[in-house]
Amino acid sequence: MSLIVVSPLARIAEMAVRHKAREMISLLAANQDFHRPAVIAAERHLKLAMNDITFAGTGDLIAPQEAHVARIIEFARAWDQASPLVVHCWMGVSRSPAAAMIASLAVAPDDDDDALAKRLREASPFATPNIRLVEIGDEMLGRGGQFTKAVKALGRGADADGNTPFTLPLPAREPAAP
Repeated sequence: MSLIVVSPLARIAEMAVRHKAREMISLLAANQDFHRPAVIAAERHLKLAMNDITFAGTGDLIAPQEAHVARIIEFARAWDQASPLVVHCWMGVSRSPAAAMIASLAVAPDDDDDALAKRLREASPFATPNIRLVEIGDEMLGRGGQFTKAVKALGRGADADGNTPFTLPLPAREPAAP
């Protein structure tokens, strides 16, 4: 079963090595420097500059945009799923869970939105997906509002210390017919 590893920045190298990941999506503020783990190929590392905010027009902060979500979807669809995908932000609580869910729906469009939200909550009691990313993803993936509704039904996650990575499994695939 393929999975997506959601991590805070501080634990990306550990998670990439532990799960034998070769690809990564980073969602951090502009000019936030960090070292890409050596096991992640530079050409399979998507870096997106955005802040963890839910509306545009907040000074110098960069709100998640359609262009960001389009790149998440494109990157996920190019992921061969031979090894896990690491998705991270600063704390691993808001931007990265939202991006992980968007990536999951990009590669498994037949997945049920409520089932995905349930898998997320089972994987992490702390996750509170960034609703702006979710709403843009809902629109771009043609979910008809069901993705947004499922995530809003989760409510806010428990308080987090930003040191709790988790894995989000993709839905089980039906075996191919003989």
